[in-house]
Amino acid sequence: MAKIDGNDGRAERQLWLMKSEPDAYGWDDLNAEGEGIWDGVRNHRAANNLRAMQVGDLAFFYHSNIGKEIVGIARISAAGLSDPTDPERKWAAVKVKPVRKLARPVTLAEIKATPELAEMELLRLSRLSVGVVRPEEWDFILAMAEG
Repeated sequence: MAKIDGNDGRAERQLWLMKSEPDAYGWDDLNAEGEGIWDGVRNHRAANNLRAMQVGDLAFFYHSNIGKEIVGIARISAAGLSDPTDPERKWAAVKVKPVRKLARPVTLAEIKATPELAEMELLRLSRLSVGVVRPEEWDFILAMAEG
């Protein structure tokens, strides 16, 4: 079972990885706001992942492009939203709140070098901006961040 921060009574909780370019919207921005909207996603698979999210789900916050590392954990605070940046309201969005910064970032290079993470969507579908994380991957990455 994944080591998940907090318990809202749900029997099952999904785990995700959400990518953002830190110069556009980074971990520090989310912390400063206290809650942010995850919008602007224009990939169908990533949008379907956003639609599948439920309040209380957790996500690794990944800095893409600059840094290429998992830096924190966010919680889905509102789900099933229409993307406010889409005039036709066809694309999905969610709201997220910061849970905690990782003790140390876990880099893409470290993840690639770890056989236990070889099947992670982050590696298999490298252009996917919102992906699924399996509980055993979640636990492994948390252990890497603490180590």
